[in-house]
Amino acid sequence: MMIGDDIENGNLGPYQDRPRTFPNMRSKPYTPLIFRILMRINVRVLVIFLLLGFGYVFYIGASTSPIIVFVFSVCIISFLLSIYLTKWVLSKDEGPPEMTQISEAIRDGAEGFFRTQYGTISKMALLLALVILSIYLFRSTTPQQESSGLGRATSAYITVAAFLLGAICSGVAGYVGMWVSVRANVRVSSAARRSAREALQIAVRAGGFSALVVVGMAVIGIAILYATFYVWLGVDSPGSMKVTDLPLLLVGYGFGASFVALFAQLGGGIYTKAADVGADLVGKVEQGIPEDDPRNPAVIADLVGDNVGDCAARGADLFESIAAEIISAMILGGTMAQRCKIEGKCNLMFDIYADPSGFILFPLVVHSFDLVVSSIGIFSIRSTCDSGVKAPIEDPMAILQKGYSVTIILAVLTFTGSTRWLLYTEQAPSAWLNFALCGLVGIITAYVFVWITKYYTDYKHEPVRTLALSSSTGHGTNIIAGVSLGLESTALPVLVISISIISAFWLGHTSGLVDETGNPTGGLFGTAVATMGMLSTAAYILTMDMFGPIADNAGGIVEMSQQPESVREITDILDAVGNTTKATTKGFAIGSAALASFLLFSAYMDEVASFAHDSFTQVDIAIPEVFIGGLLGSMLIFLFSAWACAAVGRTAQEVVKEVRRQFIERPGIMDYKEKPDYGRCVAIVASASLREMIKPGALAIVSPIVVGLLFRVLGHYTGHPLLGAKVVAALLMFATVSGILMALFLNTAGGAWDNAKKYIETGALGGKGSDAHKAAVTGDTVGDPFKDTAGPSLHVLIKMLATITLVMAPVFL
Repeated sequence: MMIGDDIENGNLGPYQDRPRTFPNMRSKPYTPLIFRILMRINVRVLVIFLLLGFGYVFYIGASTSPIIVFVFSVCIISFLLSIYLTKWVLSKDEGPPEMTQISEAIRDGAEGFFRTQYGTISKMALLLALVILSIYLFRSTTPQQESSGLGRATSAYITVAAFLLGAICSGVAGYVGMWVSVRANVRVSSAARRSAREALQIAVRAGGFSALVVVGMAVIGIAILYATFYVWLGVDSPGSMKVTDLPLLLVGYGFGASFVALFAQLGGGIYTKAADVGADLVGKVEQGIPEDDPRNPAVIADLVGDNVGDCAARGADLFESIAAEIISAMILGGTMAQRCKIEGKCNLMFDIYADPSGFILFPLVVHSFDLVVSSIGIFSIRSTCDSGVKAPIEDPMAILQKGYSVTIILAVLTFTGSTRWLLYTEQAPSAWLNFALCGLVGIITAYVFVWITKYYTDYKHEPVRTLALSSSTGHGTNIIAGVSLGLESTALPVLVISISIISAFWLGHTSGLVDETGNPTGGLFGTAVATMGMLSTAAYILTMDMFGPIADNAGGIVEMSQQPESVREITDILDAVGNTTKATTKGFAIGSAALASFLLFSAYMDEVASFAHDSFTQVDIAIPEVFIGGLLGSMLIFLFSAWACAAVGRTAQEVVKEVRRQFIERPGIMDYKEKPDYGRCVAIVASASLREMIKPGALAIVSPIVVGLLFRVLGHYTGHPLLGAKVVAALLMFATVSGILMALFLNTAGGAWDNAKKYIETGALGGKGSDAHKAAVTGDTVGDPFKDTAGPSLHVLIKMLATITLVMAPVFL
């Protein structure tokens, strides 16, 4: 796919002066309470508070480890860089007044829904925090906690504080994702009138701002929590907790992040896809009007949904992924250091030998370097096209891939340096090299995952073109082809995950690290390092993901403001590329979720062993109760997916009825003589999505707790004290496997259906309005809840099941 010079340079041609209809929805701009408070504070006072805050952060960092100081420094620099990106994006013009009006309506709708949704989530989080506090105040303690003097009350308050901090940070990550997208969309639209390359650069840098903030917050949040607990509890001083046990106190942070991300993804996904399905079915299929046409009453709700579903929800999702991976790797690093008797203190920043904190803090350093290399990748995409040269420019996907290649190469170098710096130990001098290779396995896995997903969802490749061809014979054959493509697409990713887990485990196992009895102990940590390698370019991956909805919104604004066709061609090309980047990010997310869940499962078994004072290394599914736990875990995935898709269907029906009503009662809409009531559709979708997100979310949270408690009671009366923990382990294991396969199927099938429609809209097989196009729209409609509601929610679900079992493990004993 090449962009011609006339499109690249925005050759607008004669403008068709059609009547314009714009939403009059602008209300009083909303500013979050925290920002309103900050704006009222005197600037000098605010600077003093910031300096005191930085001073505290660096004081606890210096009191903990030089590694923490390094992590803090990189995160703060990345935040400053993200501020620069924000100023750069906001300095671009917003285009003519009609574009600004539409953008403001989208902004109001997104911020209004976000405020209401996160108000509901915060109330549920506070209620769950009280439940966790009650459980921890009456639970048993581990021998390590007893020996360090960490009582039940202290443990309870630490876990609840970590849970609430994780929830708050996850919410902020979501808000940041939405805040930038609702301001960048109109600037991309305006830039598309001049140059495709400039529009691409603005969308990428806007996504980069969000990515740097999300990843930086995940890293600095865990680092601050770790350093605070280290100083406050006097870790490693005589009679206190050992540093190798400290990561277990961070589990609440991951659970809080997962909790918020699940409801953000569910609510946002139901909102965006209900509006999208409703707008497409009536507007494109029944009325035959283009996508994002201003005559469609659901068009503003659809554009708002891109921001609350794809941007806010994905920001919270990836924040939670990184937090869960860091915490699980820290736990496994601490456990391995303890078993291998790696002891000592570090004195010089780059001269660390036989120090357990190197193994524990390694994930934080990897993601600090992720911020550095991803920033370089983001800045490598520049607006350097010479408009005077009459030649087609590169495919936007190729430009993004070049940036990704730069990031990958730098990630390999920094990852290797990090393993030598932090994982060198005199007990096994070559172990760091094995772990560097584990990281390389993870990086290769990430790249292969991105390529596989791109192959199955990009219309330049055969699978999507075959799917588009099936549309020429009707709606039914389109659906059959899409389902079969989705089912087939699970094979390669599973093989890749399997090879990466075995390779990383074997490399870790042969690293030379052994316990007191001489048994190799590095296998699980090897898989943890591979997971870190896979996520070592997470910031750039999130940038590509955020690019998608921003480009989609820009296309909507161009269509609604009735810009010339050449401008819409630019945004259509960017939108098609955005669909592919969103799909590849989902593939990347499910791959990292699979590896992270494997680590969290191992951490759960270690925690149960600590509380039970007994070995817990195997789960026998030949025991009937344990097998039932596995069945319940698989059933949970299917039931959750069904409820999520049904929620979209019910909400979409309300939208369809409302849009049809408006077309019947206001016949002048089609002739631009009457204005649609955009606000009505926004209100319907917002209230319905908040109502519908509760049931599947509650199912995910309550199920493992209820199953664990029931079988704990059964085990008590049958003389099997660990039965509850074993059944929950089986539930977690089967749910993870089923969830990975289901998410792969849903994400890929939905993305392929969407791009098959986009391929036909380029003029293939009859183009827009043809029978093939109508069949493709039906397929896209079926795929919408697959790829943007149920599929992404499963990423969060399988990790949240793992974190909730970690937090609630004592209840099952």
